[in-house]
Amino acid sequence: AGVVSALGRSLRTDSGRLVDNVIQTDAALNPGNSGGPLVNSRGEVIGVNTAVILPAQGICFALAINTGKFVASHLLKNGRVKRSYIGVGGQDAPILRRIARFHDLPAERGVLVVSIEPNSPAQRAGLIEGDVIIGFADQPVETVDALQRLLSDQQVGVRSAISVIRRNDKLTLYVTPQESNA
Repeated sequence: AGVVSALGRSLRTDSGRLVDNVIQTDAALNPGNSGGPLVNSRGEVIGVNTAVILPAQGICFALAINTGKFVASHLLKNGRVKRSYIGVGGQDAPILRRIARFHDLPAERGVLVVSIEPNSPAQRAGLIEGDVIIGFADQPVETVDALQRLLSDQQVGVRSAISVIRRNDKLTLYVTPQESNA
């Protein structure tokens, strides 16, 4: 029917990265024919058909056209979309209220570092397992998805402050993200 049922949705990729600003539609999409344009009634391309939820009939997703333009320009220019990484495995975690209040944190959540890749930017910066990341490049970090959003292509090779809670102390370390191979 051509109904757009939601704007600004999020979709998790197979690699675990969250893609924001996804359009939910009932446009006919079958496995194998993604990549075509999603057009409005004026014939303007508003998205790129991307995914379908197989058990749910008629629920399809399209990347917003601005995301499509971003990806296409990077593919044409570089042959790939460049992303940065610091080399941590993490999970969303609560921070004790008394610690959050003591350090005047904007939230009582962060990213618990559960693993660190050997010889990674995180290891060179001095992060250790058990640290809770609460900020990156002067931006608050409450979730793994928020940290991934901040690790954009512009961060490759840029030395940035990373704020962590280690036991009860708030520390500022400096990390230089490198280009992700994934």
